[in-house]
Amino acid sequence: MQKPESRIQKKNQAAILAAGLEVFSQYGFRGSTLDQIADTAGLSKPNMLYYFASKDAIYTAILTRLLGDWMKPVYAINPAGDPVEEILKYAKIKLKMSRLYPAESRLFAIEIIQGAPNIIDVLSGELHDTMQSLANVIEGWVAQGRIRPVHPHHLFFSIWSLTQHYADFDKQIRAVMGEEDPFIGAEAHLEDMVRRLLAPE
Repeated sequence: MQKPESRIQKKNQAAILAAGLEVFSQYGFRGSTLDQIADTAGLSKPNMLYYFASKDAIYTAILTRLLGDWMKPVYAINPAGDPVEEILKYAKIKLKMSRLYPAESRLFAIEIIQGAPNIIDVLSGELHDTMQSLANVIEGWVAQGRIRPVHPHHLFFSIWSLTQHYADFDKQIRAVMGEEDPFIGAEAHLEDMVRRLLAPE
């Protein structure tokens, strides 16, 4: 029977994952080194390798946790709920995640731009299947006249673009808006767009 992890072990693992996220989100997988991650975590490299055997292992652990967190709001969409409110709730959660977890969003964007070598199986497997099930729900809502006709996949691509843009293109947005908080007014704008797009006539 495996011994439970001690408080120190949990603390060190959390520090390594946080450091890995910071480094990978700035330099990508190829441009990051174990030395950078260890220095950022405040640990020696041998100590860090006690917890994670390689750079790949750290990167995989971060991406796995990230994908799990991002899939939770998708699974929370209730087919029996009000369609517009369910989609809007999901969109607002995505916007909040971009505000609170910009490094995670940028890391995911870097991974995708590089061809998604570490998560292509998840994207073409779990994500594909989950989004297809959700597409069926949305098509059902359309058939029932509960929302306007909309392409399910393009609807979610639009939501992802509208929300993750705030994290992935932070420098561009802040250059345009100056000192103003880029998220001021963002949720109201997002709600207006979703309601205009989906609310039945």
